[in-house]
Amino acid sequence: MTFGFAPSAAASSSEPLSAAAMPDSSDLPTRMLELSEWSAAEIPLLRNPREVVSGLHSRHRPTPATAVVAVLDPEERVRASASFARRASAADGWVFRNALLAQLRRVIPHDLRRRTPVRTAVLLYCREGDARWTQEDGAWMWGLRDACTLHGLRCGAYITLTRDGWQVLGEGRGGRRPTASSQPEGLGDPEPRQPRASGAASEALRRVAAR
Repeated sequence: MTFGFAPSAAASSSEPLSAAAMPDSSDLPTRMLELSEWSAAEIPLLRNPREVVSGLHSRHRPTPATAVVAVLDPEERVRASASFARRASAADGWVFRNALLAQLRRVIPHDLRRRTPVRTAVLLYCREGDARWTQEDGAWMWGLRDACTLHGLRCGAYITLTRDGWQVLGEGRGGRRPTASSQPEGLGDPEPRQPRASGAASEALRRVAAR
């Protein structure tokens, strides 16, 4: 397990997503949202999804079956984030909700006292397959929405990271990099800039270099 922006517990202390933690599948149906339901939920759009995805990928370096949950402030800055491996054998939103809620409680205080949520939680899930919606994605969507309600957050974007790149499901926005197998880019590494000088400025630089 990897945490960002907050002290983290060891991976062994996380709540296991095991079958024992799940409700009886014969009594309760799998909790999930269809893509049409998610699209109709008016999830707030990310202003710069590529920046959010690249930042989370660099911080947590997710591999397939890894979820990264992050809390963004109104300026879309990441205030807290945590990553963990999916351990459940079945895709069930109830289990995913409990796992997401446990991570949110570890990394950031709740906003339940606010009348209106001001912070937004987004979920990046790295998985095998292509970018098309799956029932597993629907279970994560259900879990994210419910976890946000219980923690006083706005429910934000659900993003998949596959070998083909990243995709904000329900919006049709995506990119080729990063991918589920690509190396993360360094955080805060500025692109090197070559100084430009001409005429008198160029001559002055040459004089300084000759000293």
